[in-house]
Amino acid sequence: MNWTTFIKSYQSYLKIERGLSKNTIDNYTFDIERLCLFLEQNGIEVSPVKISEETIQQFIYTISKEVNARSQARIISGLKSFFSYLIFEDYRSDNPMELIEAPRLGRKLPDTLSIQDIDALIEAIDLSKPEGERNRAMLETLYGCGLRVSELVNLKISDLFFDEGFIKITGKGNKQRFVPISAVTQKFILLYKDLVRNHLIINKGHEDTLFLNRRGRQLTRAMVFTIIKDLAVKINLNKSISPHTFRHSFATHLLENGADLRAIQLMLGHESITTTEIYVHLDRKHLTQIMNSFHPRK
Repeated sequence: MNWTTFIKSYQSYLKIERGLSKNTIDNYTFDIERLCLFLEQNGIEVSPVKISEETIQQFIYTISKEVNARSQARIISGLKSFFSYLIFEDYRSDNPMELIEAPRLGRKLPDTLSIQDIDALIEAIDLSKPEGERNRAMLETLYGCGLRVSELVNLKISDLFFDEGFIKITGKGNKQRFVPISAVTQKFILLYKDLVRNHLIINKGHEDTLFLNRRGRQLTRAMVFTIIKDLAVKINLNKSISPHTFRHSFATHLLENGADLRAIQLMLGHESITTTEIYVHLDRKHLTQIMNSFHPRK
């Protein structure tokens, strides 16, 4: 069996056994293909079953000159997973990645937007165009529900449970969760759905997709990035922002207003509360207020 055959088998495992999304599987595959390219460029002919720790060390040393520490750590993690799979399937008895350590990373605090920034971005949307109502509804949903961009573009009309005050979200690994949705966000979704979406010619297979492009198809993640970037330029917002910035801001603003970290974890769909802590950026001023308000020796 060659590398391609092993990779395809691994992809099937990630999809069927672990239930990972296409984007995650693509990222895992890219890490392995990068190793394959290194082997090809250096004339090294070896299968995944026979490759040694020394050869992989050479590869890691090479990429360390090309990518930052965070990308290097991701590649190492991806390869460890691949070789663990080969052991699991009895193709190998050892993991050549076992003694290879990823570079230590500090926790990167996420960028956040102030409430004023978010208001300004939404107010900059041109509502005279049909896509304006859609874009406002999307940004209100991103921020109001703390969604990932993939969760936003995959949101279905059948996932809206407005009478109960929730929407059903399918997150990483096809795990589902119910997220509360405010009356304000519901209002903007209904305006878009009833006034704009109802007049689109919808392509077959997209009848249940909530947010559509002008051709009646599901929006791409890249399109959502572009919409947000263009709005940031329009209001001269000197910050590097993305759809994920709205998710970070959602978590931060909830925590600053007294929400419980466990509740935020459930709404974000994090398995570990440690992940939630990384998303939640607290400034020193807020910590001081917490101390002065709640410490018994204040």
